[in-house]
Amino acid sequence: MTVNGATPATVLVVEDEPSIADVLAIALRYHRFEVMTAGTVRQALALTERTGPDAALLDIMLPDGDGRALGRELRARRPDLALVFLTARDAPAEVVGALGFGDDYITKPFNIDEVVARLQAVLRRTRPADVLPQRPPLTYGDLELDDVTYTVHRDGRAVQLTPTEYALLRFLVRNGGRIVPKEQLLRHVWQYEHAATATAGSTVVETYISYLRRKLDALGPPLIMTRRGVGYGLAAVG
Repeated sequence: MTVNGATPATVLVVEDEPSIADVLAIALRYHRFEVMTAGTVRQALALTERTGPDAALLDIMLPDGDGRALGRELRARRPDLALVFLTARDAPAEVVGALGFGDDYITKPFNIDEVVARLQAVLRRTRPADVLPQRPPLTYGDLELDDVTYTVHRDGRAVQLTPTEYALLRFLVRNGGRIVPKEQLLRHVWQYEHAATATAGSTVVETYISYLRRKLDALGPPLIMTRRGVGYGLAAVG
């Protein structure tokens, strides 16, 4: 598979939680990566025997071994392999140990768009430009979002957003003028799955909507609409 004449990177996702593996695979394929998934060290090694990946997203705690040991084995087989670790462990010693031979370290729960952005950043450092997927910018009215550089412009002027702000705005843009319920925003942007957690996280959505409004409204007419008791959406554009 090629995109705009470029060969996309192949990413090996090693994660024993099927729901997390599925979310990662869907997001990476959306961004035009080729994706292989494995739930164990054994499966990962078997896959890499057949197809050499350009990058690997590795969970550290796997049912049949340690993701760091797997990373060392994969790096020994392919020295230019990009390695990004995904784990619930965030102790400084864990981070330092993994970064001793890996390229990045992301703790769970994570924002899926941030994972993609950081993987792309690692690949820009480790692989030729022709393996990076290319996508046209997302547009909505005078908004333009670039999923390769993760930059935003409104009416041609740059808007400085954090990764979470970008992910929230991107999801609203992908939904056009539709009102998106808070619960859906929490699931997609913050990966909140349980009702109790989602209820507690409702103020998180309100806070980040406020951040976006302050930054976007400084460059044009109010863009984000509120449907009280339901959620948020973008104003219709002509």
